[in-house]
Amino acid sequence: MTFFSDPVLESMATRRSVSKVGPEAPTDEELLELLAAVTPVADHKALRPWRLITLRGDDRARLGEALDAAAGTVREPGDSNTKPLRAELLIAMVASPTDHPKVPEWEQLATAAGAGHLLELALWQAGWGVMWRTGVLANSAEVRAAHGLSEQEHLMGWLYVGSISDSFRRRMLESNRPALDPHQFLGSMPGPAGDGQH
Repeated sequence: MTFFSDPVLESMATRRSVSKVGPEAPTDEELLELLAAVTPVADHKALRPWRLITLRGDDRARLGEALDAAAGTVREPGDSNTKPLRAELLIAMVASPTDHPKVPEWEQLATAAGAGHLLELALWQAGWGVMWRTGVLANSAEVRAAHGLSEQEHLMGWLYVGSISDSFRRRMLESNRPALDPHQFLGSMPGPAGDGQH
């Protein structure tokens, strides 16, 4: 189903989270190219309060160990936490706020989240499947230490990135899932108190 004649708007409108991605993943060089579309994210005072950490190979197993340690999970010998292995590439989204008299921390966290979503869109437009995963243990001491976060940083979750199967693409093309009604998200400022308007 086509929503827009502009391919960028069409890609944004048809973006879907892909919970099960394939084994291929973008290289760091490809990620750097896509980041050119992310760095213009709205950023009050240009503080650049975000950064990315890529997890590939054994890094994903180390994340599983950190998650288990944070949860107090003890596994049998040879058993491991397979959740971080659901994609060959995980990208940790890190908010790195700094003290600034005119930019409160919440604004800087919003910038980091905005960068994460722009990266999701850029990856989707480039043909990759993405699932942004979080969890209550994301900012546990063990997981933070595994990522080398400083005291003021926040882990916003991980983008699980990989290829999209042909069957998923077919389901996308055949989907008749309606778009959300945009009217529910758009309103206007209420009138002055006491004018009888609601």
